[in-house]
Amino acid sequence: MLLHMAQFEQALTSEVLARSMGTNPAVFRRTMAGLRRAGYVKSDKGHGGGWRLARPLREITLLAVYEALDRPTLFAIGSRRAYANCMIEKNVNAALSETISHAERLILERLGQVTLDQLAPAITKGSFGAHCL
Repeated sequence: MLLHMAQFEQALTSEVLARSMGTNPAVFRRTMAGLRRAGYVKSDKGHGGGWRLARPLREITLLAVYEALDRPTLFAIGSRRAYANCMIEKNVNAALSETISHAERLILERLGQVTLDQLAPAITKGSFGAHCL
């Protein structure tokens, strides 16, 4: 959404942005709350209000967005705990835990290297956003 928002001069309403994400405005606003607290977006109420970027895309990394969204789980693989005394289960859990921790460190490192401006198309404001939203 932040990349789409950068394509528009005017603020975009929660309704417009939520529709483009396939969700409802209340869910969208809850998601955006963390980004607002982190200072990446701002919202204005009333007529002509809506969401807009508070910083240039070059100042926002994917890691910053991830952290502003309260660091959602990266992997849905979990350890099994059905048999506490099973050595096979313990060994598999240990290997999975170590592997997932290593993968998470690599992903977070890479997310910190990518700024949103690197992901934006090299075109002028307003020239692609309408058909994407």
